[in-house]
Formats: sequence, C-alpha cells, structure tokens
Amino acid sequence: MELYAAMRGGLLVADEAGTTEIRLDSHDLECVAATPDHVFCGTFDAGLFRSDDGGETFHAVGRGTIRESVMSLAIDPTDPKTVWVGTEPSAVYRSEDAGESWEQREGLTDLPSEPHWSFPPRPHTHHVRWIEPDPHDPEHLYVGIEAGALVQTHDAGETWEDRVPDARLDNHSLTTHPEAPNRVWSAAGDGYAESVDGGETWAYPQDGLDHRYCWSVAVVPDDPDTVLVSSATGPRTAHNADAAESYVYRKRNGKPWKRLDSLETGASVTRAVFAVDELNGKLYAVTNRGIFRTEDAGTTWEPLDLEWPPEFERQTARGLAVVP
Repeated sequence: MELYAAMRGGLLVADEAGTTEIRLDSHDLECVAATPDHVFCGTFDAGLFRSDDGGETFHAVGRGTIRESVMSLAIDPTDPKTVWVGTEPSAVYRSEDAGESWEQREGLTDLPSEPHWSFPPRPHTHHVRWIEPDPHDPEHLYVGIEAGALVQTHDAGETWEDRVPDARLDNHSLTTHPEAPNRVWSAAGDGYAESVDGGETWAYPQDGLDHRYCWSVAVVPDDPDTVLVSSATGPRTAHNADAAESYVYRKRNGKPWKRLDSLETGASVTRAVFAVDELNGKLYAVTNRGIFRTEDAGTTWEPLDLEWPPEFERQTARGLAVVP
C-alpha cells in the first residue's frame, strides 16, 4: 500500500512499512490522485506535477496548456490513463495518455449560471473544486464549481449541462459508488446533499448533522447506504488551525446522522479529507493530526504509525490518495 497526503505545504509519501518522505514542499498544494503507475499532484502556484516512480521524483506536466492553479484531479475508474484536471479560473482539461498531452474541454464557462459563480475569498474568480467521474459511464462527470454550481457532462466535456435548481451551490467534494448506479453524494459549504437519479433531483437529509459546513464525503465500499462526511460550523473552524473545530458524522440506511467520536475531532482539529480503498474495503482520513484508518465503516479508527511532520499540525489537508 502507498499513501499520498497533500497538505498545504507538502506531499507526504508513505508506504506499508511506515516510511515517509516529503515532496513538493516548495509549492502550495491543492490536490492529489494516484494509480499504481503514476502520482499526480496539483499546485496553486506552479501547475500540475506527475511522478512515475511512486512519489520519489516529480516533474511538471501540462505546461502551456493547463492553467497554473490546479484545484482538482480525477482519474477515470475504468481507464487509469484518462486523467481530468480542474483549475482556477474554472476550466476542465483531459488527458487520455496519463498526462503526456492535454486538451481543454471548452464551453464550461458559457453556461447561463456562470455570471453567478464566485469564490468569496477571491470574489473576482471561481474554480473547479471537484471532478467526479461516473463509474458506470466514463463520459459522464459531475463537476463542482466553488462557488456557484454543480454541473455535468454526458459526453466527456463536449457539451455541458448547467446546474439544476435544487443542487447545492458550494460543492466541496462529490462521490459515487460502483455498486450504486445513478447515486451521487455531495459535501457542500451549504450542507450535505444526495441524489438517486444522477443529479437530476436532490435530497438534503440533515437530521442529526449539527455542523453543516461539509467538506469531504465518502461512502463505505461494501455498503452504499452508509456515508460519512467531515464538517464544521463554517470556513474558519474548518480550515484555520487557530480556530479549528471539526467533526465526522455517519449516516446509515436513511437514519439520522451520528457523530463519530472514535476519530480525533473537535477543538484544534481541521476538517478531515477521506479516501476509499475499494479493493480492501477500508476508509482513510487525514487531518492536521495525522492519517487514520477504519475497517468498520468508521466505528473505530486507528492512527497509522507514520512520522507526522510537526509543521503539518498547523496545516489543512488538501487531498488523500491510497494505492492498495
């Protein structure tokens, strides 16, 4: 197993033995995605990097095509050579050769809702916060714009469909499940949402979810009726280590949310980012306190025996990738 945790100020590369290295620590990291052959890491200040040796070394890819601020990454679950990138300002790019060449999928910012897109800390702009490929249809993607819309494409970005009226506006992360066609889950700044019809309509089960600024969402590999979210009261308590107070909740079989206290949360803990190991049925979470694993859908968590850099205790997690 290999783990890649993108913190704000560096990429932690770890293996099964607990050996850790820090890469790309001179850049402002935003996201990470990985396969057994390649590791991709997006930065806010220097574009996209790829490693072909398990994170040992990285080199820039997409220069001259992809914009400098890479905010989101996704790898097609049916074809690991197909890689998607989202940027600020909002644009989507695709590579079909594992990052050797890239093309922009035009038309995204021609959608009618685009004049209403805006990222509050930088109100003159907006970005693609999340790209979620549909595991049942490689040409179908859900794309979360921060902030303003959840849009879709059904033809791999040839054309784009604007947000539906009842979708969340501030989608931070989205997820799907290989055993649950047409279902999609969203963790958004304006609350949690889920859809059973491919994002055409949305429901907002909030009962028991006391902290509704949601950041990361994960569905248990062997049970699409069990979902976890990380959340806080707002951006400051989610992301700022000095004011942090975040929590993790779980919802099962349509019942109310319950807070999971077995994972270290609460005061001084920044919001978690989840990753799913589909092959082994495990969930992982990273916060400023380290990386944790659960094998029972979040009932119990164990911290991984890794050397956690002290500087990471002051940072927010930007992404987490697990390669079994």
